[in-house]
Amino acid sequence: MQASACLTASLIYAWAGVHAWRVLPGSTRLKCAAILIFPAIYLVAAAILPLLIPPLRRVLKRYVWMSFTAGFGQTPISVLLGLGVFAAAAGVIALQIADVAHGGRYPMSVFAGYGAGIGILIAQSLLARALEREAHVQAAIEA
Repeated sequence: MQASACLTASLIYAWAGVHAWRVLPGSTRLKCAAILIFPAIYLVAAAILPLLIPPLRRVLKRYVWMSFTAGFGQTPISVLLGLGVFAAAAGVIALQIADVAHGGRYPMSVFAGYGAGIGILIAQSLLARALEREAHVQAAIEA
């Protein structure tokens, strides 16, 4: 489920980036910074720091384990709920992009925030794979 969530979020981001590139005003340099560079920095930081800093890794690993034991991502309802969250995030991005046409602020923060979110999903996916190799988790999965 973690890998599927990461892939879904990445596809939504790719759609948003292509849409924003066509719609947003500004130079190529500004668009690259807003859509690619700053979000990539946040993505890398959010993916790597929780894995490198032991207290953050423990907290995230515990969260992944608790969500597994609670059944999140293992029932149709929880999968639909997760997809709903992604759909809402896509809607927020679309609204932010559309708002620029009416004099709104350039949506740099929404792209950076979504990049960070994808980074956290990557870290969770990697931790889920590591958890699956632990004996007590394998026993719980097989039960």
